[in-house]
Amino acid sequence: MTVTISRLYDNYSDAQRAVTNLEAAGLPHSDLSIVANNSDNWYSSDKKIDRDRDGVDDRAEGAAKGAGVGAGLGGAAGLLAGLGLLAIPGLGPVVAAGWLASTALGAAAGGATGGVVGALTQAGVSEEEAPLYAEGVRRGGTMVSARVPDGDRARYEAILDQSAVNLRDRSAAWQKSGWKSYDPAAQPYGADEVRRERQLYGAGVR
Repeated sequence: MTVTISRLYDNYSDAQRAVTNLEAAGLPHSDLSIVANNSDNWYSSDKKIDRDRDGVDDRAEGAAKGAGVGAGLGGAAGLLAGLGLLAIPGLGPVVAAGWLASTALGAAAGGATGGVVGALTQAGVSEEEAPLYAEGVRRGGTMVSARVPDGDRARYEAILDQSAVNLRDRSAAWQKSGWKSYDPAAQPYGADEVRRERQLYGAGVR
């Protein structure tokens, strides 16, 4: 039996590390998906990654410094090699790869409702948590989802849990600020709103 597990990350780099570690642990990239907010255009149409917004591709910076992070971001095989720019209903502009993004886009193209929330719930994520993951991405986060054998769930969850957001605590903080529930028809967050959200939770650069 296969189950779907998901986690939210404030930083793309943490999500990228989780994906790399899952693949290293033996999970095929065909069973992985990543969806990252791109309202601040940190990932450009020419596939340049500029998390620190200095105008220079981070992969080039990493190579110049002899750092491994450059290769980790840009030279990765597997799931991360297939990153692309998309617009997912309810989330706005995102950088995504894998089965979840394909399912969400396919549902939207076919006129189905639900978008990424529907894709998550169809894959087995609870109806309580799926909208929270979508809201987290809308606010600037990155979501990683994995389809794993039920017997190996604990092992893969331990990998995903590293640097992941506590979803219940985060949603409680949103509610204290007046948030009620995820609204797929709401206006996507703009770059300034995403930056404020990231500063609020001390996320720093991507």
